Amino acid sequence: MPHNIFVLGLDESNLPTLRAVPNARDYVFHPLLTVEELQSGEVSVPGLLAEAERVLDAFDGHIDAIVGYWDFPVSTLVPILSERYGTRSTSLDSVVKCEHKYWSRLEQQRVTDAHPPFGRVDMDSPDPKPPEGVDFPMWLKPALSYSSELAYGVGDQAEFTEAADRIREGMGRIGRPFEDILDRVELPPEMADVGGQVCLAEGALNGIQVAVEGYVHEGRITLYGILDSIQYPDSSCFLRHQYPSTLPEPVLERLRDVSERVMRQIGMDAATFSIEYFYDPRSDVLNLLEINPRHSQSHAEMFEYVDGVPNHHCMLSLALGKEPELPYRQGRFETAAKWYYRWFADATVHNVPSRKDIESIERRIPGVRVDVVVEEGQRLSEVSQQDSYSYELAHIFTGGESEEDMRAKYDQCVAALDLTFDGAEPGSRDTKNA
Repeated sequence: MPHNIFVLGLDESNLPTLRAVPNARDYVFHPLLTVEELQSGEVSVPGLLAEAERVLDAFDGHIDAIVGYWDFPVSTLVPILSERYGTRSTSLDSVVKCEHKYWSRLEQQRVTDAHPPFGRVDMDSPDPKPPEGVDFPMWLKPALSYSSELAYGVGDQAEFTEAADRIREGMGRIGRPFEDILDRVELPPEMADVGGQVCLAEGALNGIQVAVEGYVHEGRITLYGILDSIQYPDSSCFLRHQYPSTLPEPVLERLRDVSERVMRQIGMDAATFSIEYFYDPRSDVLNLLEINPRHSQSHAEMFEYVDGVPNHHCMLSLALGKEPELPYRQGRFETAAKWYYRWFADATVHNVPSRKDIESIERRIPGVRVDVVVEEGQRLSEVSQQDSYSYELAHIFTGGESEEDMRAKYDQCVAALDLTFDGAEPGSRDTKNA
């Protein structure tokens, strides 16, 4: 009998990689809520749960798994629905300990000093100040956010004040719904009066950004991949993720050690995770940036290119109560990357290729996949889920024999897309040759 797997936020971009996992012929993937319902505007957790339960209750068959690979609210809906329908998942409180950035920092500092100085910002004050022990430059961010939304790097009090005003205006979109989740978990004393609408200041981090992916099965932590995240020059925005990491083995071993200690403290089980770090090779300092209580769907193609199987396989196996059997270095390529083709100023985009045009590009350039995220005639500032500093135009996945091979394929894809812009603000820069 095939396994019926309900996927919260099932999207067309991830469907091919879901279908590429081992034993996919035994899986039937059912969509459960749309990405738009889950991420657009201010979500209602009770409303989303009611709609999801309506779909699941109406299903004429056995529900074998409920999974998701997005941040809040998907990350928290999975354990709530899994408990309701008797499927396998980690606990809700283990997810919240990761998603709530302040609570996560409190848990991290119990087992490691590999994190930046941090503290809460009093957003009720008419003139908020940095917390004691956190010096400029620093990052100001809500305790809950999508990607880098409402996260600001600030270098002085004037920038701090401006960023705090912007965060105060916008953080309720996610903070208010998250308070519905906080009401469902038992909070420790240090979290009793924090809530979901809290702002966090953290010391600025420098160096190479790197991510560790893994899973926990029956209390046993397995780390299956470490990836580098390379930024655009003079920018905090990602240019690409690259797998496998090029960091030296002693650094990788430290990443594994900290990751295992932190995840053991969090208490996650039967789930995947992804932990982001900064490593500064000049000072040899390692700092944990954040813990994501799910694997990264952005990395799926890279694992398939290099290891032979998308990382979605781990999520699905765990949800079905099985130990994942992820192969190692059995893919077609030595290395792989996900590139972010970006534009750094607001503009209207034109000459967006059709799906047929994109398929032609993918056939001409071996080992690439292109996902254009903008639409013809769209104003970039109107594209949803963008960060505070740039606009994503396309995600370009490349597999290659070397970094140089992948870069050449990326440049070919950007040239072939041939996007054009009008109404760009002064100071915009072309990212084709970044």
